[in-house]
Amino acid sequence: MQEIIRNKIEELLSKEFYCSSEELNGKAVVYSINFNVKQSYIKILAYRNCVVVCTSEDLHSKVQKLLQNKNRDEIFEIPLVYGQTIHYVPDDSGTEDVLVSLSYECEYLFDRDILSLAGLTGFENSLTFDENGSTSTKAVCIAKDKNKIIGIAGAAESSVNGVWEIGVDVMDKYRNARLGTFLVRELTKELLARNIVPFYSASVTNIDSQMVASRCGYIPFWIDTFGTIFDGASAYNDIMGGSIKI
Repeated sequence: MQEIIRNKIEELLSKEFYCSSEELNGKAVVYSINFNVKQSYIKILAYRNCVVVCTSEDLHSKVQKLLQNKNRDEIFEIPLVYGQTIHYVPDDSGTEDVLVSLSYECEYLFDRDILSLAGLTGFENSLTFDENGSTSTKAVCIAKDKNKIIGIAGAAESSVNGVWEIGVDVMDKYRNARLGTFLVRELTKELLARNIVPFYSASVTNIDSQMVASRCGYIPFWIDTFGTIFDGASAYNDIMGGSIKI
């Protein structure tokens, strides 16, 4: 199973960072170009022994010159990027099921059945609807307390077929009882049974979310930065003077 997971994740990373599987499994710093973005853009990936610096075409040579002879940590510290996310995948090496005693009703919903929850708010990490009542979420595991939804683990499709990202939300009143752990674990098992590869993401600053991943038998697999689009919304736009000057 781990080989299947690895192959699917590498397919995802190759597509999102415009590089090859061979490059991902190398030891070099790879500079790739995202030709689909219309504005100046940069996003950085660390996978195994490889670092991929993906930019818009206009920044490609400039960033490559800027990062010449820089090591991985130095690359991730440049003031053109901010925010780092750890992405996890399930580990099938024999981790024990998390034992969580729940007195809440739980249920699964898939595909169009999820539309019955349209209008539900407060669960932005696991389930959101657009103004037309549509959602990218394809599977949910829901916990209820007396018919009130108190927690949701949801999974949305990625850009690669058969790879879905899991997110989880638990109402404040019901936290610290490992309900989030239970929901993520149960949804993970359901997706794997359907031959879907799930992954889970957590900010490097969100210890609670990282603990959920650990308790659910997930292992860290890659780290990337937020994709910075220099449209004036960057956290570092002020020091860049509103434009890119490398």
